[in-house]
Amino acid sequence: MSGAPVHAPPVLRVADHPFFHGLDERFVQLAGSGATERSFEAGDMLFLEGDIASEFWLVFQGKVALEIAQPDRPHVTIQTVGSGDVLGWSWLVPPHRWRFDARAVKATRTLALDAKTLKDAFEARPEDGYRFLLRLLPVIGDRLENARVQILDIHGV
Repeated sequence: MSGAPVHAPPVLRVADHPFFHGLDERFVQLAGSGATERSFEAGDMLFLEGDIASEFWLVFQGKVALEIAQPDRPHVTIQTVGSGDVLGWSWLVPPHRWRFDARAVKATRTLALDAKTLKDAFEARPEDGYRFLLRLLPVIGDRLENARVQILDIHGV
C-alpha cells in the first residue's frame, strides 16, 4: 500500500528559539534541561490567572492571547504573542502566580521550561542568568504597558 509519507513535526529545542540565540551553550543546556514540549488547539488555555506560575514558555508556532478576566464581562486581550515570543515572568517574583490568562488563538507549539531548573541555571552561571534577565525585562515592561493601555481603554480614558 502506498501513500504520502507521514512526517513528524521537528523536535523543538531550546537552542533554536530566538530568545536564547547568542547565550552561552552550557547555560542554554542547563536552562532547558527537562523542557517539555506542549501543543495546544485554538481555544485551549495554557495557564490561568492566579494559578501557580512554575514555567517559562517559548512559543515556536501559533498565537497566544494574554487576557484579563473580568466578572460579568468578556475577557480583555492585553497582548497577542506568536512564534519567537516568550510567555511568563510570574515565576520570577513572589507570590509566583500568573497575572494573566493565556489562551491559544490558533494551533500552538511551545516548550515549557521549569522555573526551578532555570533558577538553578542562574545560580550555576550568574553572568548568563543576568543576560537572560536583561532579555526578559523588556518583555515584562511591554506586557505591563499593554495592560495599562487596555485598562485606560476599558475606562474610557
